[in-house]
This record gives sequence, C-alpha cells and structure tokens, in this order.
Amino acid sequence: MRKQRLVTMVAAGAATVMALSACGGGGGSSNNNNNKGGGNPSATGPNAAIGKAFNPSDKKGGTLRFANAGDWDSLDPGDTYYAYSWNFIRLYGRSLMMFASAPGQDGAKLTPDLAESKGVPSEDLKTWTYKIRKGVKFDDGTPVTSKDVKYGVSRSLDKDIFPNGPTYFNEFLDLQGYTSPYKDSDPNGLGLKAIETPDDQTIVFKLKKPFADFDYFAGMPSTMPVPKAKDTGSKYKEKVVSTGPYKFEKVELGKSFSMVRNENWDPATDPNRKALPDKITVQVNVNPDDLDNRLMSGDLDVDVVGSGVQPAAQAKILADPNLKNNSDNPLSARLWFTNINGEVAPLDNIECRKAIQYAADRTGYQRAYGGNAGGEVASSLLPPIIPGAEKIDLYPSKDNAGDLDKAKEALTKCGQPNGFETNISYRAERPKEKATAESLQQSLGKVGIKLNIKAYPTGDYAKLYAGKPDFAKSNNLGMMVFGWAADWPNGFGFLKEITDSRNIKPAGNTNFSVKDPKVNEAIDKAMTEKDENARQKAWVEVDRKAMESAYALPGVVAKGLYYRPKNLTNVFITDGFSEYDYLALGVSG
Repeated sequence: MRKQRLVTMVAAGAATVMALSACGGGGGSSNNNNNKGGGNPSATGPNAAIGKAFNPSDKKGGTLRFANAGDWDSLDPGDTYYAYSWNFIRLYGRSLMMFASAPGQDGAKLTPDLAESKGVPSEDLKTWTYKIRKGVKFDDGTPVTSKDVKYGVSRSLDKDIFPNGPTYFNEFLDLQGYTSPYKDSDPNGLGLKAIETPDDQTIVFKLKKPFADFDYFAGMPSTMPVPKAKDTGSKYKEKVVSTGPYKFEKVELGKSFSMVRNENWDPATDPNRKALPDKITVQVNVNPDDLDNRLMSGDLDVDVVGSGVQPAAQAKILADPNLKNNSDNPLSARLWFTNINGEVAPLDNIECRKAIQYAADRTGYQRAYGGNAGGEVASSLLPPIIPGAEKIDLYPSKDNAGDLDKAKEALTKCGQPNGFETNISYRAERPKEKATAESLQQSLGKVGIKLNIKAYPTGDYAKLYAGKPDFAKSNNLGMMVFGWAADWPNGFGFLKEITDSRNIKPAGNTNFSVKDPKVNEAIDKAMTEKDENARQKAWVEVDRKAMESAYALPGVVAKGLYYRPKNLTNVFITDGFSEYDYLALGVSG
C-alpha cells in the first residue's frame, strides 16, 4: 500500500448523495474518469476535470500555492511513500520512468523520463537495462550519470535510515547480502553488484526472480539520481538536489517550503514537463477546515494530499451552484473491503464464506462511505480504473442488496443452516468502518449470522490485531474491515499485496485472509507474462480466483470530492495517482 494513500470520503447522508448526484458533469456515479482525454476543452461545471483538461493554457508565470493538512513523510526521493508525494516529486526530481502527464487512463501509462526508453529485459525477465538521456544536470550544473541513479537506489535500501519508502528493490534485486552504501567498502558507495553501470549512460538491474513489470519499479522516486557528494543521509531531505524544472529555495521542516525555477533544467532533455509556474509554495500542518476555506476563497490553489474536501466544505460546495461548478468527484484506485478469515471456524468452509458474500447488503456498505458521493459498489477486488480491469460479479443480487435465499443455501451446504456467530473488527478511529461493521451486522443477521463488533487502534491494526494471524484466530476475528490502494494502477500494484498468501508474516500484514494456492499460481503467471495485454488479463484471472475463494468481501471503490479554484489552469485527474496532476498545473491572473 502506498503509505497512507488518503482518500477521505465525504460524509454519509441522503441529502448529500442527492446533491452530488444532481451535479451532472461526468454522468452516473462513475464520472467517466477512464476517458482517454480530448473532449470539449471549454467544458465547465462539476467533473469538468475528469477525463480531460479543464482550463487548458500554456501561460507561464505566477506562484502555485499548495497546502497540506498533515506533514510530509519526506522530501527525500528515497524515503517517501505518500501518493501525493510521488505525484508532487516529479516537479523537482526525474526518475527513470514516470506516469505520463495526461488525463484519465492515459495518465496511468508509463513513459520514459530520465531514461531514453522503456527498459530492455533479458529473455528470463531477470535483467533490465536502461539508457539515460544525455544533457541532464543537477541544479548545481553537474552532469547526471548512471552512477548517480545507482547510488540513489542503493541508499534507498537502507531502511534504518530511510524507513518510509517502499521495499520492492529490497525484495526483487539480487542483493547478495548488500544492505547500504553507508556500510559499503567501496569508497564511492557503489558496491552493489545487483546494479551495474558499464558507462555513464547505461544502468543494468539484476533481479533474483523474473518480473515483467519492472518499468513500474523504474518509475519510483528512489530511481531519482542522488549525487554522493551532496548526500547527507537522513538530513538530505532538508536540501535535496534537483534534476527537475524546480529547485528548493527554502525548506522549513514541519512548516513550509518553496521552490523556484532550476536554471540548469534543460527542457530539450524533458518532453514531459511544461513547468508553467515561476514559483511553488507549500505549507504543511494546516488545519484541514481552514485549508478548504482558503481553497474556496481563492487564497490557496491546491490541497496537495488530494483526498477531497472535509465534510463541512463538502456541504458548502454542494449547496452553492458556483462552488459546485468547481468540483470533481472521481473514482480512485482504492477499495474498501472486508477480509473473511478462513482460520476461524466455520469460515474454513468455503460455503460459509460464500454465505457472507451473498447475504451482504453492499448498498449498506456504500451508505457507510457516503453513498454515491463516497464510492461505487464493488463486486470484485480490482477497481475499474485499473487498466484491463473487468467486471466480475460471482455473488450477484438485485440492487446489490443481498440474496438471502442463496445465502441460506450456502449455510445449509456448510452445515450451518441456522447461521453461526463470529467477530468483526474495524479501526477504532474510523467512523465509516464502524458504520460498515454495523451494516454488515444487520444484513448478515437476516440469515442467522451473528456478528460481534470489535474495535482496535488504527496505528496497530495490522501490527498487533487484525493483521496478526495468531491474534485474529485466538480472538475469533472471522471478519476484518480494511481498505487498500494501489502503489501504481496495474494488477500487480493493487492485487499482489492483498492476495498472495506467501507474503503473510507473523504480524504487520496487508493480506489478512486470502490463502489459496490457485491464487498464488495465478499471481506467478501474471508476473512473468511478457505481453502487456495478456498480463492485464492474467491479473483479472487473479481477481477472479480470489473471488472464487471468497476470502474477501468487496465493498466500495472509493471516490472523493475535489475543489479546483478558478485561477488554476490545465487541471485534470490522472489515474496514475487518482489526484489532480501536479506536474501540469499552472495559474492565471
């Protein structure tokens, strides 16, 4: 999971749902954010930045003003895992690959950035080679070489110093015991044999297992070059050296930072960035309601977290046609779902798990997250905005309200004709998860399945409670409410961490329940499929196998209500991050 990929759902309530449904714009509840772009560039109103660019312009100049209701995890490219940070970091750093700066699904496509082209794999998919563009420089004028990229990746492996970033390189590179350039016998910190740099423009990655989607790894911020001479370890976040169109002017951690144009950025080496603003400012730890009010008043341009406005602002926006015209309500690559624990009897019997699937009122699940404004009812694990996703509904019911007859048939087959009793857990600080548990308690109770609701602290939910198998089993947690977001929008980025039983650890899990060898086999096939279209279909098969096993109850594909001030230009939702594309934005006036 991209750490705390926040998608704050709007508040529940029929009036709210009706108000947003009346917005129009994209039409229906999906809001059509899988559009390829194009459309009417002059279109205005709700959802005008979904599937196309709103207020397109090439005008340069001005200051683009961001704010964050929390704090940044880190400005260091080797130590960041927030979705919004990966979106924003492209303004000052260049990774080997990147998501295209484009609306909708086109924004979920990889394109070369620092690299000249996509990676060239070996026949066995265990070696990947990239050529770096010539003429790229750091903000001090020093040329960027393949060794700077290698050093950047190498330092990100050190999770003692950089605990926030992803661990994919730790897992997939053939490290042979290598842990950190700070403990490297090579004086240049380049002793990692899993990455070779035969010349200044070539970098070669050697993996310990085949992987067809390595280009996604090459798009992570940890492939952004870091000059060893300027590396200050854990303090590098205070003065990151830029390779993008902007460099840091001032950084006050916990308060704010600002960026200005990088005079050593050459647009001739960079086909992906327009770099419209002259200056970018960011405030952090801003009160969320104050942040929303400043957005609506025009004193701020972007809520950088990209999670949608708070309930108070949402009510104002939906009640005011002028404000509503500046709002967007897109789908995201996040799923709210409930694990069904096969380690807790009688849920070790698949028919008992199927009974839950059939009895669940998914519209109640949706209401818990704010109705149509908060998300779409899900029938499988893979969100529809993931390229290649297909509709899978193995447990259908009229109006998604549950099929009680089918549920009773399944209960009879599993030897529990009168139902059974189990516990359901949720994260204590999340009222929508509590509402979910209560909704399931009500709908499953209609077929005799009694749910006892248990709340556990959010911070330790995966480490000590629901994500700790021994605890879950000994405390009879038959169902565990949860949510998941893609590290990137493809089948691997979404499904592997929540369906591969080989990833299950003694504690701190992301897969709480799916334990099926058939699912694991399907994952292995998908990971080694070379053809992209065939690979997408292979991940759909993983989704299907997971649903056949009935270990997870899909609930809601998340949505958020976003607000865009009138002075913003080139505004669009990118499926690469399920947020506004920060790389494209400009300001007018």
